[in-house]
Amino acid sequence: MKPVIFGIAGLQLDSSERAFFADAAPLGFILFKRNVATREQVRALTDALRDLTGRDDLPILIDQEGGRVARLGPPEWPAFPAGPAFDRLYDIAPMSAIQAMRANGEALGLMLSEVGITADCAPILDVARPDTTEAIACRAYGAEPMRVAALGRAMLAGLRAGGVVGIVKHMPGHGRAVQDTHHDLPTVAAAAAELEADLEPFRTLRDAPMGMTAHILFSAWDAARPATLSPVVVEQVIRGQIGFDGLLMTDDIDMKALSGTPADKAAGALAAGCDVVLDCWARMAEMAAIVERIDDCGARTLARLDRAMAMRDAPAGEMAALIARRDAFLALADG
Repeated sequence: MKPVIFGIAGLQLDSSERAFFADAAPLGFILFKRNVATREQVRALTDALRDLTGRDDLPILIDQEGGRVARLGPPEWPAFPAGPAFDRLYDIAPMSAIQAMRANGEALGLMLSEVGITADCAPILDVARPDTTEAIACRAYGAEPMRVAALGRAMLAGLRAGGVVGIVKHMPGHGRAVQDTHHDLPTVAAAAAELEADLEPFRTLRDAPMGMTAHILFSAWDAARPATLSPVVVEQVIRGQIGFDGLLMTDDIDMKALSGTPADKAAGALAAGCDVVLDCWARMAEMAAIVERIDDCGARTLARLDRAMAMRDAPAGEMAALIARRDAFLALADG
């Protein structure tokens, strides 16, 4: 098995993808809007991926936070609120906000598990600041580490109850970035002591099953390499100071924050200590180059994968009731 998660080109696997994936044996897959149309179609696609790999516990990921980061949406699926809605409720009723997020996460999990998706790239644990890039600010759970951790824990618990693994992101913290990593490499010049606040939510949730790195250069830790490619940040900060021992994947290596070929970036991230590379865009030549360049998963990565995929409960909730419960709580913030 190769330590990479690949995207898929369309609504179903074509013959070239089937042949390539069967031979390459990637650790998992990630879906985007180009891959979804109806419940029946998505379920058929995820079933095909499981059949192709022979793995019932195959990681099939999606970015389904709510708000603007949602691959499944109306009219086929309900819209979900973004993080700031729960942040506003927390201002007036912290426990209600936590319960609302727990219900929200379980409803999300039920929606995803119904169509065979097994992992969600959420919660976002980045601590917001006044100058945080809008790419993060419109999704963040708040500006206070304890609040972010509390809401993040509720989301993780809800997703698990809905049958889905949560992925905390973006380690070791994206809140100080004033640029969007899709387009640029942000540099954070804060001192190590200041960065402690950014680490707090991740440290609190260090037992999360999976985590995702940030493509950000933190000069206090490594002035030469962004976190995803830095052995210092991965081993000393994420594994050491935070204490995270879950499955650690990169953010999408196609983002412009990272330079070099996809194969170079994949090899660099694995050399830095990441368990898995995330390559989202289903470009066959790039995927083939990555597979050619990287070794198979090591025993530690496989153990982390098995442990993470076991952190899912059998779904038992009722989605409409959970959404109604969430919305009743959120209505408190509207007066």
